[in-house]
Amino acid sequence: MVRKELRLHADQADELTVLATKVQRARREKGERITDNTLIRVAVDLLLERQKELVGSTEDELRVALGLTPRA
Repeated sequence: MVRKELRLHADQADELTVLATKVQRARREKGERITDNTLIRVAVDLLLERQKELVGSTEDELRVALGLTPRA
């Protein structure tokens, strides 16, 4: 793996930690630990899979292109 640094909005960081904890606790089998980084890697894979839909010049335009609500 390669180390990458990213910046998140405070609410994203908080919700990501809550989600990682929720997913970790809901696991049926022991194994790989689910962390914030695990979820970020999955999100990047999803983004790369949907890259043909990614059109826009701003973060909000990119969000809308993927069916997300603008953050504004």
